[in-house]
Amino acid sequence: MLTTFKCDAYADITLFGDVAQRLLKMMGHSGTVPGAILAEDIPVALDRLKGAIEAEKSTPAATPESADNVQGEERDDQAVRFEYRALPLIELLTAAAKKNCNVMWE
Repeated sequence: MLTTFKCDAYADITLFGDVAQRLLKMMGHSGTVPGAILAEDIPVALDRLKGAIEAEKSTPAATPESADNVQGEERDDQAVRFEYRALPLIELLTAAAKKNCNVMWE
């Protein structure tokens, strides 16, 4: 499942459903899709998201399991840190806060 975030101040952002739900919960929302944030609530949601990302960065992460590579093949499934997955949504929320517009997701 994919979730697309939309607002008039920024390009649409599409995230995998599990990542989007986790980010929504970090913002203080239930994680339900579809949904929306009113313009006046965006600064609070953005602060909560940034705070949750910072708190998560400070906790020690589990080491990824080692995978047996077949000789001559490279691993394609290198993990992307969650804070990097959150950056597009943080930028969208920042732009929406500056332009005072609502954010919707579906």
